[in-house]
Amino acid sequence: TNFENPCWDLKCLRNHKFRKSMLGFKMFKEPQISKCRVMYLPKVDDVRGNLTFIEQNEHVPFEIKRIYYLYDVPGGESRGGHAHKDLEQFIVAANGSFDVILDDGYNKERHHMNRSYYGLYLPNMIWRELDNFSSGSVCLVLASEVYDEEDYIRDYEKFYEITQKNGQTYNKILNTSK
Repeated sequence: TNFENPCWDLKCLRNHKFRKSMLGFKMFKEPQISKCRVMYLPKVDDVRGNLTFIEQNEHVPFEIKRIYYLYDVPGGESRGGHAHKDLEQFIVAANGSFDVILDDGYNKERHHMNRSYYGLYLPNMIWRELDNFSSGSVCLVLASEVYDEEDYIRDYEKFYEITQKNGQTYNKILNTSK
């Protein structure tokens, strides 16, 4: 079997010969944290000042139902400290800089946000914390849903328990035949 250039479409997966060649391999879904990604936004350069815009379902992968921003965060303070059951977010450093710490219950990542022409997409079920705010920073957040307290998971232990119950999710093939 040629695993250098595998075929992963449905037609190929229905092919009995292909399925037979996959015996001894176990399929997993991708980690939730791998769905988080930095997305570049259009930047219109102009000597009078630059312009960046965001369009729902074009530059962010969801319909925007809520917009809010964090500002005047005192030095040394952090924000976030929660996850969402369903809500998706897109975070932009509209001014200044800050760090976003992501956790899916298995993996952690830190992203330094310091440009207004890119944003960080967060799917649901990602624990997020924001810290290291520079003076004058503004954190712009686009959300897929309106505010709903029932959507929040504010206790990390509860979040961790849910992620462990649902199991690690990888989208790669592990050879289990050895």
